[in-house]
Amino acid sequence: MRDKILYTGSFGFVFGVLLRSFVFTNFHVAILVGIISFALFLFFYLISKNKWGIIFSIFILTFSLGIIRFHISDKPAPEVLESQVDIKAEFSGEIVDEPDTRETNQKLTVLLDSKTKVLLTTGLDENYKYGDTLNFTGKLEKPENFETDYGKEFDYINYLRKDGIFYIVSYPNIEVTDSGGGNPIKRILFSAKEKFLEKMNKAIPEPESLLMGGLILGEKSSFSQALRQSFVNTGTIHIVALSGYNVTIVAEWIMKMLAFLPRNVALSGGILGIILFVIMAGGQSTAVRAGIMATLALTARATGRTYDVGRGLVLAGVAMILINPFVLVYDVSFQLSFIATVAVIFLSPRLEQYFFWIKWKWLRDIVAVTFAAYIFVLPFILYKMGNLSLVALPANFLILPFIPFTMILGFITGFAGLIFFPLSLPFGYFSYFLLHYELAIVSFFSNIPFAAIALSNFPLVLTVLIYVIFIWKLFGKSITKWLLQN
Repeated sequence: MRDKILYTGSFGFVFGVLLRSFVFTNFHVAILVGIISFALFLFFYLISKNKWGIIFSIFILTFSLGIIRFHISDKPAPEVLESQVDIKAEFSGEIVDEPDTRETNQKLTVLLDSKTKVLLTTGLDENYKYGDTLNFTGKLEKPENFETDYGKEFDYINYLRKDGIFYIVSYPNIEVTDSGGGNPIKRILFSAKEKFLEKMNKAIPEPESLLMGGLILGEKSSFSQALRQSFVNTGTIHIVALSGYNVTIVAEWIMKMLAFLPRNVALSGGILGIILFVIMAGGQSTAVRAGIMATLALTARATGRTYDVGRGLVLAGVAMILINPFVLVYDVSFQLSFIATVAVIFLSPRLEQYFFWIKWKWLRDIVAVTFAAYIFVLPFILYKMGNLSLVALPANFLILPFIPFTMILGFITGFAGLIFFPLSLPFGYFSYFLLHYELAIVSFFSNIPFAAIALSNFPLVLTVLIYVIFIWKLFGKSITKWLLQN
């Protein structure tokens, strides 16, 4: 009964947030529904003793709480700045996130004195830091949605809004008036990440170093447009995305190296690898999400207790949505991490039987995890991004078995460089060899005619239907048993 209450309440809350993300629902009506459902819960629990009545009332109660939670977070842009939109003006604020360096510019998230976040786009000539205080002059603008290369509309407005950003300013005149502000822990983390990448990049030349940064820290913003498109066309862009998949690979590799120790020790070593990953990624929200997802997937594969970890996965997802309800619909990295983790926990064990022809178990595990994640996220990618790679399976098959060792070498190269730079050079050499091979595979398959096709109109209904089938195939028996339990 406790599990029924847990899952009913969790899914009720998620569906409430989901509805409110698309449809405006009156706040007072949601409160009224919540009060009525709470009263029904007391009636069914204390008087009627009807279990299905209890479950129904809990679902409606948490459903209304989901609507209320989203409503509380759904704050409009401050009126004090609305009158300054499209007008050149002077502002002051502090950089509150790590600068996002791109190929031709950098993005700065600045918290204004009015407690409103603004995204600045500026050149690469200045080295801005987290915690810098800026005075800048520019035209305040509202972000606009745009069409991607595959004909899909990118919801740029809500993509920024999930992080509390309502305005953008392009290439303002900037003066740094102070530095060293912000959270000291975040400042130390960002500084450590910068030094780590600096040492690693000295030991590994470009573009191989760019790929390594993407593999171990999700640093793909400096990729050229052509290189990024090659990864997209070959269906391998996921390997350079900051997701639970990357860090799970590192943690599993650490566990395999510690396999001669007791299982708890090996598991602890894997979790330590996850912590190091999150730290080196700067402790950003995407890294924290990836770390949580990877920890759950790793624990499931190490212990075989998929049911308990599945429950933990649901709770982790609800906790993230509770903290920021915008991530459910507007954060693609959260959605991909969650979907991929479900695949790693529940689908990969079923696929492993089809890869018994692979002699080495560690390789068989990696291939099963990879194919499970790719199969499970493919419908979402088709709907959300509109890109179907026809060479994804062979490209992934030739690259992914080498990714875990490449990532481990990248970590060793960076850490060795921090200790004594000449020590990192042998590891950097072997890293370069693997990275060069992986880039060659991506280049080869991306240059094949019709390597990828655009599906700009992949329907939502079909996407939902596919996932309903997936869920039923994976959990149909468990759901039926769950419903029939007294």
